[in-house]
Amino acid sequence: MQKILAISGGVDSVCLLHMYKDDPEVIVAHFNHGTRPSSDDDEKFVQKLAAEYGKKFVVGRAHLGPNVSEEKARNARYEFLHDAAYRYDAVTIFTAHHLDDLVETLAINFLRGTGWRGLTPFLRPLVEHPLFGKYGRSKDAGHFFDSIYGPPLSPMFKADLIKYAADHRLAFREDPTNHEDNYLRNRVRAKLKDFPKEQKLKLAGLYQAQSRTRFEIDYATERLLDDFMRLDNPEPGVYMRRWFDLKDREVALELLRLACMYRAVSLTRPQLEDFLNAIQTYAPGKSFNLPKDRLVHFSKTAFLIPA
Repeated sequence: MQKILAISGGVDSVCLLHMYKDDPEVIVAHFNHGTRPSSDDDEKFVQKLAAEYGKKFVVGRAHLGPNVSEEKARNARYEFLHDAAYRYDAVTIFTAHHLDDLVETLAINFLRGTGWRGLTPFLRPLVEHPLFGKYGRSKDAGHFFDSIYGPPLSPMFKADLIKYAADHRLAFREDPTNHEDNYLRNRVRAKLKDFPKEQKLKLAGLYQAQSRTRFEIDYATERLLDDFMRLDNPEPGVYMRRWFDLKDREVALELLRLACMYRAVSLTRPQLEDFLNAIQTYAPGKSFNLPKDRLVHFSKTAFLIPA
């Protein structure tokens, strides 16, 4: 079963690739964001590294420019990774996020006023984070994960990876933006530099528990949505407007988020709110515009989310 390893060329991902260098099912995937002059050099470095390990190399390219937002760059990268997983029939995508990345992202989401989903920021379909170790997996799913993805690695922090790279004499590329103060993540990282390791591990444990809760909520909501679909038996992507005309708005938003996910549409909370308002108020014949110029057309009783 093929595994896609997302390799940027930085120290974290270079260590991850070295850890999986003997896995014959590994495919090295690199996304060239086109955000800085050294992006092409990063691509060449990862391509050479993949060849040295005897791994298949796939690359995606964009020209996002130096002022692209972190969110837009991330979305473009994951779109490429999921396309690669589909193309090569891979069972998973491995990223090199470590426990410091997790703590930093939780802190950033808190600063931005996150909802409860912001406490599980790394949950994406097909995506696993081996460097989280046990904190990236449900405690009751060990056999499944071990048989499909392999046993979890030890939980690792940035310092652990730097030591690993030094011990194994690994060459890597340094992203110059990691030292620029105009990025919120870099400022948060500096603040958390002396945060006790024990507290970081406690946060990782809470993340694991919250991830399990989110999985259970998503699963229950998905089953509910499936029941609605079987009841009305519409064609794929067609939903009945009455499903979302609920007194509890949060439940309606959860159902709509799942409906969008089925159609590979990812929306922010404000976009979901706008979409739900349209479902509840738009007259028949009116349309609502989703990202990538996808139009949702409303009839009196239903609407279609285009794929």
